[in-house]
Amino acid sequence: MKVLFICTGNTCRSPMAEALLKHKRPQWEVKSAGIFAAAGSPASEQARRVLEEANVPINHISQAISKELVHWADIILTMTASHEQMLVSQSPELRAKTRVFKRYVTGSLADVRDPFGGSIEDYRDTYNELEQLIDQFIEGIPNSLE
Repeated sequence: MKVLFICTGNTCRSPMAEALLKHKRPQWEVKSAGIFAAAGSPASEQARRVLEEANVPINHISQAISKELVHWADIILTMTASHEQMLVSQSPELRAKTRVFKRYVTGSLADVRDPFGGSIEDYRDTYNELEQLIDQFIEGIPNSLE
């Protein structure tokens, strides 16, 4: 299984989701990227701190979305509906494998909260939300696809 997480800057939500899924399913290939990412930035200090508190390793350098990444992925999970819309409007062929993460897992129309610029508590809240979503995502994947 090849999973690509997408957020805005690839320093908070998608790197946390990537690290969590890699930690829980090391046999899967997991990457992340950002719609407006500046290539070469580390994950935010708060994201790294929250992952460290949970004993989830992270080794992350931000990257922008590329044709190679989106074609590599079996599934693309975006943090917001606007991320999905932007991807699919630029590359309609991605419609079949691009999903808004929270909607795909829970049916909720809400986006994954963006902690950027917020307190460490905001990052912890986003981490907890991502962990629940990832656990539900893993439960919903048939063993034959792992």
